[in-house]
Amino acid sequence: MAGNGMRLAAVRVFVSDIAGAVDFYRDQLGLQPEAVSLDDGYAVFPLANGADLIVEADAPEEDGEEGLVGRFVGASLAVDDIEEAYQSLSEQGVRFADPPERQPWGGWLAHFMDPDDNVLSLVQLPEADPAV
Repeated sequence: MAGNGMRLAAVRVFVSDIAGAVDFYRDQLGLQPEAVSLDDGYAVFPLANGADLIVEADAPEEDGEEGLVGRFVGASLAVDDIEEAYQSLSEQGVRFADPPERQPWGGWLAHFMDPDDNVLSLVQLPEADPAV
């Protein structure tokens, strides 16, 4: 069994303004929230593969601990056509670091920022070789 049956359940993205983040992920990325609690500081956005994107208000410790907002998240959201997604999201006001780029492993990547400058990625996976 690959990965001992493990699968990705969720990715958490920390934000400074939960209401603004909900607006961004819902209105600009087009994700539909399954649960939102502004009072508790979180929103859950189900993704097509069964995993969740959880947006959570960051509350850095008062002792000066560095917060978790504005980082490279390391999460990639897969799309079938990255050029189309890039154009559509750009028109919705999503900020990209650069246009999509072909990767040495055969796929395509484009990094974008949410309102807190958290960096997420769009990925178009390489097509499977039908001869294999």
